[in-house]
Amino acid sequence: MPFKSGFITLIGTPNVGKSTLLNALLGQKISIVSSRPQTTRNRILGVKHVPGGQFIFLDTPGILEPKGLLNKSMVQISLKSIAEVNLIILMIEPFSVRPAISEDLRFRLIKAGRPVFLIFNKTDLIDKKNLLPLMEQATHILPFKEIIPISALTGEGLDVLEKCILQSLPEGPPYFPEDMVTDLSERFLVGEMIREKVFRLTSQEVPYGVAVTVETFKPREDKPIIHIRATIHVERDSQKGILIGKQGKMLKTIGQQARQDMETLLGNQVFLELWVRVEKNWGNDPNLLRRFGYGE
Repeated sequence: MPFKSGFITLIGTPNVGKSTLLNALLGQKISIVSSRPQTTRNRILGVKHVPGGQFIFLDTPGILEPKGLLNKSMVQISLKSIAEVNLIILMIEPFSVRPAISEDLRFRLIKAGRPVFLIFNKTDLIDKKNLLPLMEQATHILPFKEIIPISALTGEGLDVLEKCILQSLPEGPPYFPEDMVTDLSERFLVGEMIREKVFRLTSQEVPYGVAVTVETFKPREDKPIIHIRATIHVERDSQKGILIGKQGKMLKTIGQQARQDMETLLGNQVFLELWVRVEKNWGNDPNLLRRFGYGE
C-alpha cells in the first residue's frame, strides 16, 4: 500500500471545538482548551501517525470579525493556512449552517482549490434527526468532499473522519519522525498552560487582555527540578488585581494548576515562579505583539 501524508488545517468560528478535536485525534493535549472563544491564538501543529499515513494538523484561531491588532493577527493566521495545506477541515456547530460560513469564507475556500471536509461538531448536544436537513443545506453552499458529524468531546465519528482523511491525502513521505507529536517547544507549551488556567479561573474581562512570556526554563543545579519563571502580562491595573487576588490566592491557584500540567508534560518536578506585569494596551501595540509572539 502507498504511504499517504499531508497537511490539514482546522478552521471555523471561535469555540467550535478545533482544539478539542486536535487533542482527541492525537490522543494527548497539545492545544489549550477552555469554554471561552478565542483561546487559541497561534498556529498549533500536531502530528498523527497511522498505519500507512501521517496527518499533520494545523489548529488555528477562530475566524471572526477582527477588532484590534491582536484579533487581526489571529484571523490572518487562520486564513493564510487555507492556501498552504492539502486538505481543509471546516468545523461548525450542528445548529445552523449559513452564519458559520460567511460569503467571504466561502469565496476563500473556493479560491484555495483544496478539498474541504465539513464537520458538524458537538453532535452529542442535539437530536440526530435534526442533522439531515443541515447536511442537505450545506451541499448547496459548497461542493464539500465529505460532510461528517462528530463529537470531539465523546470521540463519536472520529474513526470515520480519520478513514476519510487517509483516503483523501496524496501519496507522500512522512514529514516528521514517528516519535514526534508537535513542533512546539516545551517553553511555548508551558506558557500556554499558564494562559489556559487564566482563561478558566478568572473573570470574563481578564483572559483576553493576557499574554504570557517564559523567561526562565532550566533544570536546577542543586535538585532534580525544572525551574520555570514566567510573566503574565495584562493591559490594565484592574486586571492585575484580579489575577493576583486577595492575599495572592488567585495567582497561587493559577500556578498550582499550571504546575500540575507542566509536570505531566515534562515528566519532572517543576518549580514555577509567576509574576504579573501591566503592559498598557499591548493588544494594539505592534512591538509588544511581536514580543509576545503574535505579530509578524
